[in-house]
Amino acid sequence: MSSSRVAYLGPVGTFTEQAVIQWDADGVYEHRPVASVGHAVADLQSGAAQAAVVPFENSVEGSVPATLQALLEGDGVRITGEVLVPVQFSLLVRPGTPRESIQVIATHPHAAAQTRDWIRSHLPTAEVVPESSTARAAQAVAEGRYDAAVAAAGAAEAYGLVELVAGIADREGAVTRFVVLGQDRSSVPEPTGADRTTLVAHIWANRPGALLELLEQFAVRGIDLSRLESRPTGEGLGEYCFWIDADAHLTEPRLREALVGLRRTCREVRFLGSYPRADRRTATIPEHAEAHVYAEAHRWVDDLG
Repeated sequence: MSSSRVAYLGPVGTFTEQAVIQWDADGVYEHRPVASVGHAVADLQSGAAQAAVVPFENSVEGSVPATLQALLEGDGVRITGEVLVPVQFSLLVRPGTPRESIQVIATHPHAAAQTRDWIRSHLPTAEVVPESSTARAAQAVAEGRYDAAVAAAGAAEAYGLVELVAGIADREGAVTRFVVLGQDRSSVPEPTGADRTTLVAHIWANRPGALLELLEQFAVRGIDLSRLESRPTGEGLGEYCFWIDADAHLTEPRLREALVGLRRTCREVRFLGSYPRADRRTATIPEHAEAHVYAEAHRWVDDLG
């Protein structure tokens, strides 16, 4: 058995497990399913796991609040990579269950939102109840608690169910982005030219121009933001922080100067990691933001005396 473990949002049969298998294709790690994103982060912090894989955002439903909260509270944790998993939902039942007998369907709220129209059209009288994961819903169906589950097809084999209907998502092409977490004493992955940096910025106060001031730190340095989301800080109504994905690596002078600017103008900045993009899409860097231009500008200032 491997001496290294990766914790992931379980149980067996989740899309997160698919992400783990995709990330650990060579089987270097022992795969350890846990009950929640918080448990995965806690395992990483305690040393019970050397890596963790958790869902971060979905192309249809947006970010995963439980993951954002766990990362905010997870001191000593960094993002070291990401995995993209296409999302395909199936209707799973116990063997011998006819469609007309389905009255209660269990699934994760994100899955429910992405299959709402199909269920309304094909099973209009069925009640949809939330579970902590699609695989947990499949497990509950196997235990006889519900009539059907909306889950990944792989959960059928894991829990002795059958796939009654495949491909029930309302919209094709949905993708979930998972992040790989490591301890912050781990080194930042080397730049690849197709990298992403994730940050959380807390402004000093909610005032006119505060967001513009934050965005200018990136704009004037030619850094594209592939994700910008405001989230409540929990400190009171109207108090928000900003989650940022910047298409640049920590080693790039343009990002380092942007971080200096954020540090000066924000109450707090959390660096959550620089890592390769899963889609390998390279950033377009304006000529004035190239590394050699920054180097020449610093030499010019140094020569001023």
